[in-house]
Amino acid sequence: MEGLSPISPPLLSSHKRTVAFTTPLNYAGRLSHLIQLKGWNPLWCPTIVVQPSRPTKASIQFFLSTKEDDERTTPLEDFSAIAFTSRAGILAFWETLMETEKTPLQAHAENFTFTVSALGKDAELLSEDFLSKLCKKPDRIRVTVPGVATPTGLVESLGLGGGRRVLCPVPLVVDLVEPPVIPGFLSDLALRDWVPVKVHAYETRWAGPRCAERLVSVKRRHRRSEEEEEEEEEEEEGLDLDLDLDLDAIVFTSTGEVEGLLKSLRELGLDWRMLKERCPGLLVAAHGPVTASGAESLGVTVDLVSSRFHSFEGVVDALALTWNRNTTS
Repeated sequence: MEGLSPISPPLLSSHKRTVAFTTPLNYAGRLSHLIQLKGWNPLWCPTIVVQPSRPTKASIQFFLSTKEDDERTTPLEDFSAIAFTSRAGILAFWETLMETEKTPLQAHAENFTFTVSALGKDAELLSEDFLSKLCKKPDRIRVTVPGVATPTGLVESLGLGGGRRVLCPVPLVVDLVEPPVIPGFLSDLALRDWVPVKVHAYETRWAGPRCAERLVSVKRRHRRSEEEEEEEEEEEEGLDLDLDLDLDAIVFTSTGEVEGLLKSLRELGLDWRMLKERCPGLLVAAHGPVTASGAESLGVTVDLVSSRFHSFEGVVDALALTWNRNTTS
């Protein structure tokens, strides 16, 4: 997104709200832009890193390369569907797909229809280029996008499996606890008579012990006396954990982000309760019920949940609606 860098520090002012968000880089630009459109200050504090690795690329490549005993077909031909649960999964698959010389799906096959399913705005990545690289005859491919952008909705959009195989590009979780959403998704597919095959398409890693440092080092800019301003100038070196934070809201888009933040806070000598005490008016917003449930399971109370979680507009609009109500009430 031209002219937009979520890495740049926010320009805090006395008349703007500040909204922190913990998304990885691949989502940060979109969410930062939406926050800025509302006239708020975005504060990007990534707590997880999402990216392909050499092993994950090799895992995808296996399904796209021709078989050793049959150079005309690929292992992907043994499947009837691909179910993408994330944008990162689609991008990782596409990156590896672009490196293949031949399309992995034949133009004509006994199992004619091949289904590709994705959630919400992620489905926009399933372009004509993507589908034509997947199969020389894109008409063979059926794209499904569930009305409700959840893994459960994804399962329902696929219908009954009838014993067919579905490839599921999911993350390899490193230094974090794998959230129950992925095992639950695979289990739900099996209950619908699919044979789910998990492939680690990318890695989701903790961003490290100091990833919350930027969040806790933001100093209060409002209602300060001259004496407090002088004290702040003297304390510029290092991280000052005793100052109040000037944060109005924090947005979580996955359970991993919440866990990553809590781990970093512990490394910095803090915990969630202490952070909330420093920011008593802080609103916690979750991008959908899956993230909200995960946050609550980790002890983080969620104040508002986006009901339109097919895109980030939903959670940003929910924050605006909440603040507008508080202003007029």
